[in-house]
Amino acid sequence: MNGAGDKSLIEKLAATAVTAFAKVVTGVRGDWEGCLPDPRPRVYFANHNSHGDFVLVWTVLPAALRRITRPVAGADYWLASPLRRFIGERVFNAVLIDRNPETRQGDPVTLMAEALDQGSSLILFPEGTRNTTEERLLPFKSGLYHLARQRPAIEMIPVWIENLNRVMPKGEFVPIPLLCTTIFGAPITIADGEDKDAFLTRTRDALLALAPVKDNEQ
Repeated sequence: MNGAGDKSLIEKLAATAVTAFAKVVTGVRGDWEGCLPDPRPRVYFANHNSHGDFVLVWTVLPAALRRITRPVAGADYWLASPLRRFIGERVFNAVLIDRNPETRQGDPVTLMAEALDQGSSLILFPEGTRNTTEERLLPFKSGLYHLARQRPAIEMIPVWIENLNRVMPKGEFVPIPLLCTTIFGAPITIADGEDKDAFLTRTRDALLALAPVKDNEQ
């Protein structure tokens, strides 16, 4: 077997191991409330509490969709070590974004749009950073809006990830077994003439609407 074949097998085994581990630790399930799985390019945008967030979204997708779905992630984190680089680039085929404008060589929105044009779907976190506050969602960055403007026909699917912040608290390396759910909402597309503030408010509200009601909110 040649090197390329070995590498391909290793990547497949690593992907299988990651998804199996995520299912064992979190019992994660996908709840398709507002849409059904579809192979067309889409943008799945989700709340962000942990570096493991995209793994759960990726894990609950049907296998055929998983192979064409790429997380959008920070290059500074995923290129920080050979193991992370291998996982980010080769296992997940992530669209790695340089979050430092001073060293950035490519426009992040253009990179995402090109991935969509190639037939890939994306997993995106519009808060831009992990939310460690008591608020359910941080304000959305503008990237989701600019991507929608560049590719207005692409469906944006809100995905609420429930409980992962309790499975992988910040600063912890050993996950705590706990059931997690990813809830997929109804598709959103940008309206003609819709401005940035209106679009980001609408998408943020759609994501928040998927969050389970807590006891103290009833």
